Amino acid sequence: MKRLILNFLLGTAALAALYSCKKDEKYVYQIGEPKIELKSDVSSAHFGDSLVFKLHASDQEIALSTVKVQLFFTDDKVSETIIRTKENGEYSGKIMIPFYKNIPNGKATLKFVLQNISQKTTEQAYEIELTRPDFPYLNLVTDSKSYKMEKVGPNEYAATESFPSSVKGYIHAPKVGTQGNEMNFGWVNNAVDIGSIAEIPFTNLTTGVYSIKFNTLTYAASPFINIYMNGTLFSRIDDDHFKGEMELKNGDKIDFDGIDGLESWWIDPDYFTQKSDGTINFNGINGKYRVTADFKMKYFVVEAMDGTNLATLKADGTGAIWIIGEGIGKPTIAVNQVGWNPGNALCLVPIGNKKYQITVKAGESIHKDNINFKFFHQKNWGGEFGATTISTESDLIFIGTGTNGRDSGNLGIVAGKSFIVGESYILTVDLSQGNSKAVLTVVKK
Repeated sequence: MKRLILNFLLGTAALAALYSCKKDEKYVYQIGEPKIELKSDVSSAHFGDSLVFKLHASDQEIALSTVKVQLFFTDDKVSETIIRTKENGEYSGKIMIPFYKNIPNGKATLKFVLQNISQKTTEQAYEIELTRPDFPYLNLVTDSKSYKMEKVGPNEYAATESFPSSVKGYIHAPKVGTQGNEMNFGWVNNAVDIGSIAEIPFTNLTTGVYSIKFNTLTYAASPFINIYMNGTLFSRIDDDHFKGEMELKNGDKIDFDGIDGLESWWIDPDYFTQKSDGTINFNGINGKYRVTADFKMKYFVVEAMDGTNLATLKADGTGAIWIIGEGIGKPTIAVNQVGWNPGNALCLVPIGNKKYQITVKAGESIHKDNINFKFFHQKNWGGEFGATTISTESDLIFIGTGTNGRDSGNLGIVAGKSFIVGESYILTVDLSQGNSKAVLTVVKK
C-alpha cells in the first residue's frame, strides 16, 4: 500500500511539472530582439490610395518571420499587408487605404508588427492623416458613350446633357496623386457601391436635358424615379417595375406621387374606383397588399399579402384566390395574357365574407368565346379548385370535369354562348360554405 501511495505522489508531481512547463512554454519560446526602422513617410494619404512603405527589419539573435502592416479606423482593422521577412534587411510594400462611403477626413492608425520565428513580436504605431481625393472630374461610362461629370461642389459631380429617360452606365474615377488608384462605382444590391461596373439604372420622368449626379462621399446618385403611394416609397425591381407593400383600408383615398402622366394609366376596377374628378379609392378589404407599378404596360398590379409573403387560401376560407390559365389577362390579353405561367397569376380582390372577385371586359381582358383557366389557392402550382370543389349555375361559363372539353376545374365558355364584346362581367368565388363547396357566379356589370 505504501508503494502505491508513493507511486501516486510521484506521478502527480511529474504531471504538475509537465503542466508548469507547458504553461510557461510561450514565455520560454519567445526569444530574440526583433527591430523595425521605418524608412518612408506614412504621415498622410488619400482614401483609395495604395500607400507605399519602406522599412528595415532585423533581429541579431534569431531569424525573422513576417512583418504585418495594419490600418485601423479607430479600433477597427480595415486593411492589412503581410510580408515574409526571411533575413535582416530592407523591405517595401503597399497597403490599401479603403475608400468607404460616409467616412470624412480624419486620422487613422498605421501599425507595423514584426515577428521572428520564435513568435516574439515588436510593434510600432503611427498616426496617419487621411483625406478624400479631390477628383478633377468623373466619367459616366455607358455602352455607347462616356460622359464627363464635372465637379459642381465638394465631392459632388454632374453630367448635364440631353439624355433619354433611361441611362445605364457605371461611374469611373481617375487616379489622384502618385499613390492613387482608378476606381469604379456600379450597381450592387439596388444601390451604388465601389468596385463594380454593373450598370447603374438612372431614370428620369422625361427625355431631354437633365443632370446625372454622383457624390463620392455619400455615394448618393440621381436621378432615379421615386414613386410613392400614400407616402410609401416603392423599391425598384427593374427598369420598368417598382413595388411597394403597405396596409390599406377599404375606401382609402389613394395618392400616387412620382408618376408622370398618371391619367394615361389603366386603373384596375377590381382594386380601385376612379371618380370623374380623378380621385382614386381602394376597393379591397382591410389588409396588407403589394402594389407593383408596371411602367411598360402602365398599370398597377395589386396582390394580397400575409405578413411578408403573398397571401394563400387558408382553411377557413380567408386569404387569397389566384387565376392561372388562358384567355384572361390584365390590363389586356393582347399584351399580358396570364397563360400557364404561375408568375403571371392574377389575384382576385378579397371583398369580405370569404368572397373574391375579378372584373373582366370582353374582348379586352377576357376572350369573348374561348377561355381555359382555373382558380388556385396560391400564386403557384399546388392547391386548386377542381370539378368536385367548385360549382356554378352560370349559363355562360362551365366548369371542366375532364370529360366535357376542359380538365377538372378549368373554365370554358358554354357552347353557342359568348361574352358581349365591350361589356364588363364580374366573376365572384364564394367560399362561405367551405373551401370544398366554392360557388362561382358570373354577372354582367
